[in-house]
Amino acid sequence: MQSRHEPSSPPFLPSSTPRAEFPPGVRPAIRRMAGYVPGEQPQDKRYIKLNSNENPYPPSPHVIASLHEAITDGLQLYPDPLANRLRDTAARVYGFPRENIIVGNGSDDLLTMLMRTFVDPGDRVAFPTPTYSLYDILVAMQEGQVVTVPYPPDFSLPPALAEVGAKLTFLCHPNAPSGILHPLAEVEALARTIQGMLVIDEAYADFANEQALALVHRYPQVVVLRTFSKSFSLAGMRVGLAFAHPDVIAELMKVKDSYNVDRLSIVAATAALEDYAWMRQNVAKIRATRTRLKAALRGFGYLVYESQTNFVLAREPGVRQEGLYDGLKAHGFLVRYFSAPDLADCLRITVGTDEQIDQLLAALHELRRSA
Repeated sequence: MQSRHEPSSPPFLPSSTPRAEFPPGVRPAIRRMAGYVPGEQPQDKRYIKLNSNENPYPPSPHVIASLHEAITDGLQLYPDPLANRLRDTAARVYGFPRENIIVGNGSDDLLTMLMRTFVDPGDRVAFPTPTYSLYDILVAMQEGQVVTVPYPPDFSLPPALAEVGAKLTFLCHPNAPSGILHPLAEVEALARTIQGMLVIDEAYADFANEQALALVHRYPQVVVLRTFSKSFSLAGMRVGLAFAHPDVIAELMKVKDSYNVDRLSIVAATAALEDYAWMRQNVAKIRATRTRLKAALRGFGYLVYESQTNFVLAREPGVRQEGLYDGLKAHGFLVRYFSAPDLADCLRITVGTDEQIDQLLAALHELRRSA
């Protein structure tokens, strides 16, 4: 009798028979591509997480109270497929009609909708690099053609981006992973000259000195994305907004999943907008801590870019930071290390609370002294 711990013999083909690709029928584009690798998400509390640009402060008490009320009734029902209560609230807060807004399961969902709507196999999709690495993945899924325009060393907006002639152009504003904010006048000049659609990904805009949302009023080819994951402290709820011309929103509505945002996420995001002042208060704390973190890292000898986000990118030119990343992890701190050649001498550090940053800096001082 076979033991319950002994695996049954799989139906292997004889060694002389070539094994077909498995699973069968996978699109070649999917088989070739590598998936997006998010920041490490440990399931225990041993680490201080400064690797995924989450907000260290909790969401508004109004959000928590609204969720408590919502969870007692209605979960057996589908959510509003259009999330109209959230759209109406966002319309009041940001000064747009409802028809200019669509809700997504995070801004990543909105990026996927844009790819489905505008990109056929072989179509060009452009963006400056290095930037958010999900863009590459989404283009590969759609079998589009990636056209990258390298950033110069100072991460200024490359003029060649407007000359690509892409169906879609993505601009992360402020950029990740540099944290650099392009001057709004330069972004508007890009909007005026671009041939296809310009998607301005403003995941970190609430931490910045300027925002590009008003360009939607002036340029019908501009789409601006926002997320509740960063400034509103709702990364766990997965909610994003896209602002665009009503005709663009109507096309995006055709390709979104039927019920792409759940009932509780709609409630949480609506309540977060209703207590906008709470978000601004937390953003002010993070901006103050960001200033202190940048100064301390420069004191260690790092080149630190002028971040307009809730993270900083620290570079030690020519010195790989993987060992320091591992050392910080051993001390209980998770930061982000990128092995790509143009970022291997960098660490990206999320701005935590003052206490968390003090502890990180103490560990960093110890590791660098013993190196």
